[in-house]
Amino acid sequence: MGLLARNARRAAIAAAGAFVARATCTALARSSVRTALERTNHRGHTVSLAEGPAATLGASVASAAGARNGSEALAALTVGLGSGAVGLYDDMVDTRPHHDGKGLQGHFRALMQGRVTSGAVKVVGAGTLGLAGAFLIDRRSANGRISKYRSLMHTALGAGLIAGSANLMNLFDLRPGRALKVTMAVASPLSNRDDFSGRIAVGTASAAGALMSDDLAGTTMLGDCGANALGAMIGMSLAARSGPLVRGVLLGGVTALTLTSERVSFTKVIADTPILRELDELGRR
Repeated sequence: MGLLARNARRAAIAAAGAFVARATCTALARSSVRTALERTNHRGHTVSLAEGPAATLGASVASAAGARNGSEALAALTVGLGSGAVGLYDDMVDTRPHHDGKGLQGHFRALMQGRVTSGAVKVVGAGTLGLAGAFLIDRRSANGRISKYRSLMHTALGAGLIAGSANLMNLFDLRPGRALKVTMAVASPLSNRDDFSGRIAVGTASAAGALMSDDLAGTTMLGDCGANALGAMIGMSLAARSGPLVRGVLLGGVTALTLTSERVSFTKVIADTPILRELDELGRR
């Protein structure tokens, strides 16, 4: 009976994530704001950013539904919806070509020149939300009672992992379906546990899977909104199951990949690696 109940709970979380994501994407595509969400993709085709808010809501609501207490539910909604919101701000405000360079270097260069880019606002927002999320998941012990606050370093590592994962997912959102495939590839093995970490992974993977067909078809895209939210939820799932040492190792890996992206194109690496190229193009129209 215990196994049946766990499987039923996981199925309900997955169904909630998929339903909310699909319903939101459909509603936005038919709404009066649909033209404001239109952008041009790498092929010059018009696509909709409706997928971003849809992924954000689907992953956040499903993860909150799987929370074991109010602190976890608040963490899921704060990190998921907040990360999506700062990403959506970047999507809406920064519609001009980037002249300051890409990535963190470009944002820092602009700051040194006295200009605050929407990307810089997104980075600061992601860091703040990561700190809030890490604090909320660290402030309770496994039995749900408020425990002695864990070390500042432990929470800081969790915050860095959440914010860093959000930023890293943005780096994969350059071709149809790529970021969603990365999300599902990472979230699927994380969903094996029947705890908050596993339930975040179930909700996030289900939202990503529900939006895959439109993304691969090139009719919708995640944008910073969706990529931010999905990446942050993956980061929170990892943080929720990890102690300080593992968080530090994971954050080191995320940081290394982010810094590497400043000099090496992930798209080029994927294109030059046969197995990665095949997986990347799988299902794309």
